[in-house]
Amino acid sequence: MTDYTTVSIPKELADRVEETIEGTSFSSTSDLVRFLLRSIVIQHQQHDELTEADFEEITEQLQELGYLE
Repeated sequence: MTDYTTVSIPKELADRVEETIEGTSFSSTSDLVRFLLRSIVIQHQQHDELTEADFEEITEQLQELGYLE
C-alpha cells in the first residue's frame, strides 16, 4: 500500500488548475501535481541536477500542451 502526504496550494491556484484540467486526462488537481512532480524528478535523475533551463523546458512543454498559461 502506498503512503500519501498532503501538499497545500492556494485556493485560487487550485481553482485555476481545476479549470485547466477540464477536458484532459487528469481527473483531479492531485493527478496533475503528481504528473508534474514526476516529470521534474525524472529530469533531475537523468541530469543529476535540475537546472533552471531544464525547469523552463518542462514549463514550456506543459504550456504547449495547454496545462499551464
